[in-house]
Amino acid sequence: QVQLVESGGGLVQAGDSLRLSCAASGRAFSMYAMSWFRQAPGKEREFVARISRGGGKTVYADSLKGRFTISRDNAKNTVYLQMNSLKPEDTAVYYCAARLTIGTSRSDDYEYWGQGTQVTVSS
Repeated sequence: QVQLVESGGGLVQAGDSLRLSCAASGRAFSMYAMSWFRQAPGKEREFVARISRGGGKTVYADSLKGRFTISRDNAKNTVYLQMNSLKPEDTAVYYCAARLTIGTSRSDDYEYWGQGTQVTVSS
């Protein structure tokens, strides 16, 4: 199995950028497709972005294309989420998740989750 720890969240102003990191430990990181999800207060968890095991394929939520970028460094066992031009509606707890082999955009498909990191964007 794999353990996931997110970091990099915080309080920023609208228009700022943040880079989230998710460090993995345990079994071979490169075996896992990785995703970011987020959950705002009172809302369901939603898909943000995912990346294939080798990093060659990325998929984004339509509403976030062009502002968010997912990447991974398998040598460092880490996946990143670069968030630019942040908006107040991006405020949420951001979670990374791991799925053995092929990634999907459904949270129910993921076996392993981090504890989440809070991102708050003020207007």
